[in-house]
Amino acid sequence: MTSRLLVFAIATCLAGGVAAQDLGTTCKVASTYDLTVRPDSLVFERADAAPRSVRMQDGSLTTDGRAVSLRPDEQDRVALFERNVRALVPKAKAIANDGVDLAARAVRDEAATAAPGAVGSGELDRVLNARVADIKRRIAASQSTRDWQEDAMRAYAQEIVSDVAPILTQDVGGEAMALAMDGDLQGAAALRDRVASVSTGGQARVMARLEAALKPRIQALCPSIRQLGDLQSGLHDATGRPLLLLEPGA
Repeated sequence: MTSRLLVFAIATCLAGGVAAQDLGTTCKVASTYDLTVRPDSLVFERADAAPRSVRMQDGSLTTDGRAVSLRPDEQDRVALFERNVRALVPKAKAIANDGVDLAARAVRDEAATAAPGAVGSGELDRVLNARVADIKRRIAASQSTRDWQEDAMRAYAQEIVSDVAPILTQDVGGEAMALAMDGDLQGAAALRDRVASVSTGGQARVMARLEAALKPRIQALCPSIRQLGDLQSGLHDATGRPLLLLEPGA
């Protein structure tokens, strides 16, 4: 994503596939920075413009390795900015975890339509549960919004779809072969197409379900995101330029 929404990165952990542009319009806040939430500090990083690195730690501010001189009231605002970001993280991860569960259920529904035998055997649920547990562990351990953005969540959804595709193919393989041997080539092809649609179109359908389910929860965090924009107002980097970790959205 060329313009990374902090409302998307912090507030959603990329939990729903909601378009960044849509949330930018809703929350009126955008960011070009990636954020790493460390135990002792917040670190904002980007590659395309200075300051490329911004660090907040207990009311102190450093940009591109240089300490910024702050008045007491500015120190308070930096400390509050950091505290508010940290308060958003567990809310964001909760949405992300729910997003993973919803994605798995959506994929299971896709699979049940394409190959009901795979669901009945229990193998599909075993694979889905293992993948969900793995993704949730990664989200829980993650400190960086690079793991929380829309592209990351889409990748997680694709991992789920990719896990189940071989199971579906195997499940319908025997049935399709039997139909073909009986001369019903059209029926065999239809079975294979039904399974292929889970891999090719399943991700889009899964993300659409996630968007509908999670978008209201994501938007509910917009006031907190906009408050972060208010807190940065008047802050400057070490060279005296206005600090714009968040910028007005479209």
